[in-house]
Amino acid sequence: MSRTLLVTTALPYANGPLHLGHILEGVLADIWVRYQRTRGADCLFLCADDAHGTAIMLKARELGLEPTALIDEVRREHQEDFRSFEIDFDHYHTTHSEENRRLVETCYARLREGGYLRRRSIIQSYDEDLGLFLPDRYIRGRCPRCGAEGQYGDSCEVCGSSYEAGELLDPVSVLTGRPPGRRASEHLFVDLESLAEPLRAFVHGGAVPQAVAHKLDEWLMGRLNDWDITRDAPYFGFPVPGETDKYFYVWLDAPLGYLATLRAWAGAERAEEIFARYWHPDSDAEIHHVIGKDIIYFHALFWPALLTVAGWRLPTRLTTHGFLTVQGVKMSKSRGTFVTARDAAAAVGAEAFRYYFASRARGGIEDLDLDPEQLVARTNSDLVGKIVNIAARSVPFLETDDGHPRTAGTCAAPELYARILAGGEEVADAYERQDFASAVQSILTLADETNTFIAQRQPWVLRQDPARRDEARAIATLGISVYRLLALYLGPVLPGLRARSEAFLGVPLDRWSAPPPLLNHRLNPYRPLLERLPRQAAQGLFPNRGPARG
Repeated sequence: MSRTLLVTTALPYANGPLHLGHILEGVLADIWVRYQRTRGADCLFLCADDAHGTAIMLKARELGLEPTALIDEVRREHQEDFRSFEIDFDHYHTTHSEENRRLVETCYARLREGGYLRRRSIIQSYDEDLGLFLPDRYIRGRCPRCGAEGQYGDSCEVCGSSYEAGELLDPVSVLTGRPPGRRASEHLFVDLESLAEPLRAFVHGGAVPQAVAHKLDEWLMGRLNDWDITRDAPYFGFPVPGETDKYFYVWLDAPLGYLATLRAWAGAERAEEIFARYWHPDSDAEIHHVIGKDIIYFHALFWPALLTVAGWRLPTRLTTHGFLTVQGVKMSKSRGTFVTARDAAAAVGAEAFRYYFASRARGGIEDLDLDPEQLVARTNSDLVGKIVNIAARSVPFLETDDGHPRTAGTCAAPELYARILAGGEEVADAYERQDFASAVQSILTLADETNTFIAQRQPWVLRQDPARRDEARAIATLGISVYRLLALYLGPVLPGLRARSEAFLGVPLDRWSAPPPLLNHRLNPYRPLLERLPRQAAQGLFPNRGPARG
């Protein structure tokens, strides 16, 4: 039976442009979605902008805009950036929507009715000049554990410690540069400890990678802290019904954006039917969230807690990836290694990044390192020099008078073709496991074997002998037939190359299959399927890059 899947990525924050880290996640998810569709799966791919919070309110104020105008403009830019990297969502929504507001209020009502809410007063940092409570990320100071300067109000990037904002030494507001005050405010909390057992079952039930589950046990084996779900005015978000100057915390309404986006995609008439198809407790659909390891805490604890209370099913899998680093270190504006998606696409192009990310991604939580020189080199050596080269070197032996190459009636080395065909299952298995690096390596191995065979048989020599020209054509027919398979196997990674290959070959490559060789087949005139990147493209990616680590 065909699988039914819903795949989402984390929701980009709507206060600025996308960077390469967003693109990495989008590409990894898009590759898996495209692969599933080649296998006949009914696969829905959704995303949205995370559009609430203090940061968006302040950014809009800085620009002299209403928050709604800011998030509308950013959403348009985000969609353009994703499309430029061939990341093809079925629908791209926003958490600032009527669909999401209704879901948030539904969940809030069920939390209240189920007795999961607690009300208590807490002390928070307060910017006296601006008249607002400060999120932890808007406070900087010295780490109370190691003394490192310039650390955030919740954690230290130097020693890795977590702490309360009130523990930070010599704190200042990042907005005004002045020490913040401390004020009491009453907030609503979710009693997570009362949901500890279903959360443990979820974390250890196969939905979370094992390495991540072990990390989560640091919280699950002790008493879970209550989860604060409200924020004080001024704030851009949904107001809490029945409360004065209280808004829902962005991490409550952001994951509900997955559900809101589904309802928006379905449309008003089918919203309930489609919603139940995926999120009803008895649904047999698969739900896969593709997320970075930095937000696993929210998705593995808060999110399933909310779904459990609301009476909806839990995700099938939290596919978790590591960070994108540049030559071994975190992306940094000060080191010149922070680049927006738009600048990256202009400097190098989407296909180089898609291939490079796939060639390094093994489906785990390890960080993926970007080396600009290697990005250019691998595009030229692997894609142009090995894979596309098979088609380019075969076409000259198939030319006909009308300008349309035609394959021969026989294919050289049928046993080699059979091995390439069988190798597709190894590629498919790697795709399914989201070990894209192994899939790419298997494809390259098949390409190498084919190139070696062609080089050994030397069709350019055989063509000089009229008695052996048919033999040269049979070798070229093998090359074209193998290229068809390799373009199919590589299609989830490089949909643009797949489309150009379809146009040249005159056959569809959108379904995983085991076709026979292309015999007596009329091709379209050959045009270069992929161009080499100039070496200076690597320098253009990070023109202001500082020295590499070490």
